[in-house]
Parts: sequence; C-alpha cells; structure tokens
Amino acid sequence: MTDDGAQSRPGMLPIQPEAWAAPRGYSNGMLAPASGRLLFVAGQVGWDADKRLIPGGFVAQFGQALANVVAVVEAAGGRPENLGRLTIYVTDRTAYLDEIKAVGEAYRAVMSRHFPAMALVEVSALVEAGAEVEIEGTAVIPASETT
Repeated sequence: MTDDGAQSRPGMLPIQPEAWAAPRGYSNGMLAPASGRLLFVAGQVGWDADKRLIPGGFVAQFGQALANVVAVVEAAGGRPENLGRLTIYVTDRTAYLDEIKAVGEAYRAVMSRHFPAMALVEVSALVEAGAEVEIEGTAVIPASETT
C-alpha cells in the first residue's frame, strides 16, 4: 500500500503498512524499480561549490546540503524523485525541531513533495568545522535515465 501523502512518480513506490498511521514528511519504505542503477551519495554539508559553508544558520545549511545531494543525483542522470533514502545528521536536534516549519519549506523547495525513507540522527560533531547538518542518500537511477 502506498502512503497517500507522498508523491509517487514512475520508478519509486512509497510503501505503507495498512494498519499504520500515515507518516508525515517521509515514507516508511520506498520500493525501487526492478531495473536501475544504485547511486550512493556521500554525506553532503551546507557548502557551496568552493567548499565554503553558506551563511544563514541551520535552515540555510539544511537547504544547501539537500541541494548538494540532489546535484550529485542529477550529475548521475537522475532527478530528486529517484532518491529512495536520506539520512540526516544534525549537531543539534533542538535546532532542527525549533525550525521544523522552515526546514520543511527548504525541503520542499528542493524535493517538492517527494518524501523518501528518512532517518534523523543527532551527532556530537561533524567532520567539517562549523557544519550543523550533513545529508547522505541512496538513489535508484532508472536505466533509461542513466548516461
């Protein structure tokens, strides 16, 4: 059964156990197409192409980190909706929760209404000094979309 709150495009199919309450802002599972190529995207922080962290705090870094993940997917010939999984690492869970509405807006600006399986993990620090968020992902690029 699919999650009615997630936008499904050809390829990825959101999975939702029938007896469970619908998730909000993520999918409990994503079923990849039978054919396609796996893309593992390394953790991306909120920096620009010159590896400078962007100003503006947590939400700005979140949006940039997510845009960086999507840039890797696009470089492989994919689109945001090819992402099946995201893991979000934050140095301050409270900052994430305090800014949840703005985080959601930043998310939708990059991903629209595609909500893959996600996990949020609070960590004591990230390797890049000053980084407040790091996002990694897994995408399945349909064979017809690969270069």
